[in-house]
Amino acid sequence: MSLLDFSSDAFIVAFFLYCFGFLFYGVAALGKKWSKRSPEEHIRRWGPIAYIVSVLGFLAHLAFFFTRWAGGGHIPTSNMYEFMSFLAMAIMAAFLIVNAIYRKPLLGLFALPLVVIIVAYAAVFPQEVQPLIPALQSYWLKIHVTTAASGEAFFAVGFAAGLMYLLRTVDFARTDVKSRREQRWVEFTLYVIIVIIAFISTVFAFRGAGYEASFKQETVSIDASGVENSSVNSVEYSLPPIFKPYNSQVVSIDSFLGMDQPLFETPHWMKGVDAARKLNTITWSIINGSILYGILRLLLRRRIGAAIHPLMDGIDEDDIDEISYRAIAIGYPIFTLGALIFAMIWAYIAWSRFWGWDPKEVWALITWLYYTAYLHLRLSRGWHGSKSAWLAVIGFVVVMFTLIGVNLVLVGLHSYAGV
Repeated sequence: MSLLDFSSDAFIVAFFLYCFGFLFYGVAALGKKWSKRSPEEHIRRWGPIAYIVSVLGFLAHLAFFFTRWAGGGHIPTSNMYEFMSFLAMAIMAAFLIVNAIYRKPLLGLFALPLVVIIVAYAAVFPQEVQPLIPALQSYWLKIHVTTAASGEAFFAVGFAAGLMYLLRTVDFARTDVKSRREQRWVEFTLYVIIVIIAFISTVFAFRGAGYEASFKQETVSIDASGVENSSVNSVEYSLPPIFKPYNSQVVSIDSFLGMDQPLFETPHWMKGVDAARKLNTITWSIINGSILYGILRLLLRRRIGAAIHPLMDGIDEDDIDEISYRAIAIGYPIFTLGALIFAMIWAYIAWSRFWGWDPKEVWALITWLYYTAYLHLRLSRGWHGSKSAWLAVIGFVVVMFTLIGVNLVLVGLHSYAGV
């Protein structure tokens, strides 16, 4: 067996161990309602088991990382599959560190699903080892990417703790205006998470079924001298085309639920890279996410947040608030080094300038400014509790857009990361 084959197997093992770790954390949280033991005793029994399984998953993830590095010849952080895999591993490391400090096992009930989702999302992308393009052939790849991702990993733990705080403190039984607004936003956050899960499940389902659709798209452009140029490109879909590319014709399309032709054409003003395919994927994710959310609501017979809220009984909300803040406080200087200082040094070496207005650079700065404001409000204005928790949740949304939205939606010097 080659190192790369072993690496792929270790990746799968890590994924399933993370899933089992999450299940054991779920037993620690849920089982207390059906067990004759006290909640504290139940958590003391199942919490260590969940922690050990999670650590084993982390060790398997480390094995994946280093064997892929050895087999591929360069650090595996150069494309979306490798980077998101590393980010998931970094989040797991951050969780283990924070959990070792604060001894709050139920934090794993929120941190582990985040790791599982990111690992599954990474697996959506091509997994072959790709040669480094010239811009990435630098030792700064190791320094910049790993430190930036490590900072973001602690932001992720802060997000998990912040979401825990909101689910612990928002009263889903109250009907006043403020409470209903908080309930809606917590529920919307959970809905977005479900849509992401639906996106991953949809991609894997159609990929497993071997679904394919192909289009020929004619693109017309006018150069600086006014000469009109046209080209014909092939666009491949792995999901049934609700939206086909603008100004395109069907080459081949597999039938799905009687749908033999696209339903709509992508608007002409959507000119981003693979805009039609991305719009189609987003549409499928929202449709299937809404269906999944509706099924869960029917099974639970209430809002998902209201169903999770009782599981938070017995958790000290001040401790969770402190964990969220401390995780972000740890991640902030690491992110500052990796995403700003080291990034500017590498930018000067690669492009002879410290700063440009590339979309990834702009959003990295926005992320840094956001968390700077978070720490300022927390320390100077005394924004504790729900205000701080909401900032932690929104902040990680900004992080994920910087990582995913910029790479896959916008076009810039960092677009290679989405390959």
